Amino acid sequence: MKGPVTDSRHKATANPAGDQPVCLKQVAAHLGLDPATVSVVLNDVPGRSIPQVTRDRIKAAAKQMNYQPNLLARSLRSRRTLTIGILVPELGDGYHTEVMSGIGDQLIKSGYFYFTAHHRHQKSLVEEYTRMFIGRGAQGIIAVDTLLEHPISVPVVAVAGHRQIQGVTNVVLDHALAAELTLNHLYALGHRNIAFMRGQTFSSDSDERWKGLVAVAKRLGIEIKPELVVTLDRDMSSPELGYPVVQQLLGTRLPFTALVAFNDISAIGSIRALQDFRLSVPGDVSVIGFDDINIAGFTLPSLTTINQPLAEIGRTATQCLLNRLHETATSRDEIIVEPTLVIRESTGPAKA
Repeated sequence: MKGPVTDSRHKATANPAGDQPVCLKQVAAHLGLDPATVSVVLNDVPGRSIPQVTRDRIKAAAKQMNYQPNLLARSLRSRRTLTIGILVPELGDGYHTEVMSGIGDQLIKSGYFYFTAHHRHQKSLVEEYTRMFIGRGAQGIIAVDTLLEHPISVPVVAVAGHRQIQGVTNVVLDHALAAELTLNHLYALGHRNIAFMRGQTFSSDSDERWKGLVAVAKRLGIEIKPELVVTLDRDMSSPELGYPVVQQLLGTRLPFTALVAFNDISAIGSIRALQDFRLSVPGDVSVIGFDDINIAGFTLPSLTTINQPLAEIGRTATQCLLNRLHETATSRDEIIVEPTLVIRESTGPAKA
């Protein structure tokens, strides 16, 4: 009987409250110390001269008694929850996931926790989730490819945000430069008869990307023929996005030697549609994508594309928000990121 009796006493010492959470005062009483001293050690309050042996005793007892700090109470006292809300349209592969990886890495590195909510571009959900984030103590919000319509009561950074809203910092790609890189590359390869793919109306970058392409095409003397322009309308993150619109384009039997896809995912679907039509890429039609997602270099053929450093954009947006929260930098309305052209196998000289 001695074994069970000893075990029961050990449990009583480890957690005198039984199944109830152990509070800081119980740890202090167990050690015979002032609760203020225990609080200083367990909350890592700097500038207090407490002997290391006492610190070690307190931390060992807290671990033995399974003490868990009340983070909610602490955050209410300090008004710092170390929590960020992230709004994103969807959580599939590609653009959003790679931006999210940069955001998550930076928040983890900085000791922040985060909530993520995906809204499928539904205005009502964007509004509802924003309120929920704030109600749950989020100190700030990062909105990725999300249409914001009014100021929010906490600091906000919008990735691919193009509206000027008070309190919102926009992190945007230089789409004018991206258009120059895209069309200058195709023009140098001899392409003049070019098909274009416009993005969905709900995608934040669609209008800016199209404006850039129209301006550069005009400067180069490339005619954008309406019958060679298709528009994406589906909300998905698989190559199936680009497949049907290119089938539609091929169904017109109108000739073109190059296709400017809206993004890499749609470009990959486009290549498959062209190949199923027994056209070779780039032998018959060159295809150029946008984003340079991780799989772009491993498709067959590998994809020529415009690189926007997605993970770095996520890290930049996060650090901007943290700087605003800590008031370590002047608030900015806009941060512009420069793209680069990555030439791979999917583009080549125009077919005579």
